[in-house]
Parts: sequence; structure tokens; C-alpha cells
Amino acid sequence: MKQIENKMLRTLADYGVITFSIWVMVAGVYFFKFPNNFAFGGVTGFATVISALTHWSASQFTNIVNAILLVLGFLFLGRGFGIKTVYATILLSVSLYVLERICPMKGPLTTEPLLELIFAILLPGVGSALLFNMGASSGGTDIIAMILKRHTSYNIGTALLLVDVGGVILSYFVFGPQTGLFSSLGLIAKSLIIDDVMENINLCKCFSIICDDPAPICDYIIHGLNRSATVYEAQGAFTHHKKTVILTTMKRSQAVKLRNYIRTVEPSAFILISNSSEIIGKGFLAS
Repeated sequence: MKQIENKMLRTLADYGVITFSIWVMVAGVYFFKFPNNFAFGGVTGFATVISALTHWSASQFTNIVNAILLVLGFLFLGRGFGIKTVYATILLSVSLYVLERICPMKGPLTTEPLLELIFAILLPGVGSALLFNMGASSGGTDIIAMILKRHTSYNIGTALLLVDVGGVILSYFVFGPQTGLFSSLGLIAKSLIIDDVMENINLCKCFSIICDDPAPICDYIIHGLNRSATVYEAQGAFTHHKKTVILTTMKRSQAVKLRNYIRTVEPSAFILISNSSEIIGKGFLAS
């Protein structure tokens, strides 16, 4: 029963993060990207161009294309189509629709396009990184990527980049060189922000602790921090004294606690701390 409750709480927490991520993305897209005609970033990037060429609003075009892509996802991916991505895509479309009804935008919020570009990049970039970290996406061209990955041998990254570049190129002809240049800058910065945010979300601290008495430190790692460690014997090159080396990896908040604890129980311990954004090993992420 407790396992079921924990699983439900974990699921609710996951969908809470997804909901927050989508709302962050929607804020960046609706309030900063659409009003300034910044044409980078998949479906929403193309939506700004299509909106200028037709009577559709950018939100309407995004919602229609997302609905079509959801159907294609179910047709080509079947049960392998992630429920989190479905939820995120529907929430994104509904949120854009609601905002368009209750808060119509007649133009940019400010007269500073560079300032608005920063928010148009930062908010969707952070939202996308949080989604990717949860094993979900906001749909759109990501669904096309899933389909291509399942049924073809095409380079997915190249295909998605070409879609983004296509939208940016069109912006030069539709909106002029200034908006085109802003869109080009946005395309470059977007990928850097997503990668950087994801790396920081997953950042862990790797400890190499050289000490004389490993028992209290290992006990604290196992029982105090709910982590494990690898221990092996070593010898000082100069003094030839016997030493013990403890290897362990943990989240940043736990790393601060461990560092302070070691300073208390064995101030002379030698500690090497390094960063890692990718840890592969059974049970690490679950604990």
C-alpha cells in the first residue's frame, strides 16, 4: 500500500513539474515570441510566419498543427507514444487558446526587442529543459522526430535543425532583416540554454575522500544521506602511511552536508570534489 502511495505521489509530482514547465514555455511564447514575430523553435517559430501570411493567429496555427501531429503520433507510434508528451502538448494548446481569449496581445509588451528576445529564448528554453529532464516534450516537431526515429534511419538532429533554420530564413523575407537577425540569434541561443539548463538540473558531485578512519564517513553516507560508496586501501607516496579512499556520488544539496560532516569528524581528510551531469548506474536516480 505504501509503495502505491509513493508511486502516486511521484506521478503527481512529475505532472506538477510538467504543468509548471508548459506554463513557463507558454508565457515566453505568447507574451514575447509571438508579438515580436521571432521565428525560431519548431511549430511556434513557423506559426509566427504563417500568422503574417494568413488570417490565422499564431496560437491558432500552433494548436491546429499540434493536434495533427498528436494524431500522427498515435497512428505511427501507437502505445509507444508517451502519455507525458500527450499531456504536455494538449496543455500547451489549451493554455495558448485561453490566453488568446482572456489576454489578447496587440503588440510587444515593451519597445525593447532585444530585452523581449531574451525572455522569448530563456522561458521556453528553461521549460523545454525541465520537460526533457522529465522524459517528456511539448510535442510539435518533437513528435516528428519520434516518428522518424522509429521508422527511418535519418539523422533526427539534422532534420529538426533544418526545420528551425527554415522558419528563420522565412522570417527574413516576411518580416525583414531586423526580425530575421533576432530570430537567428534566438535559434543559436535556444539550443545553448536548453543544454546548459539540463546539465545544471542533472549536476551531481563526485567525491574522492582520502582519510584515516572511513567508518564514520561511510556510516553517514549510507544512513544519513541514503547513498552508497566504494572503499579501497591506498598508500601515501611520501610517508607510505596506509590510507583509505572513499568514492561516492550524490546531489549537490547532499554534497554540502557530506563536506561539512567530514570537516567535523576528520578535518585532515583530503577531499577531491568534481562535477558530473551524467551518472549511469542502477539505483542512483531512484534514491
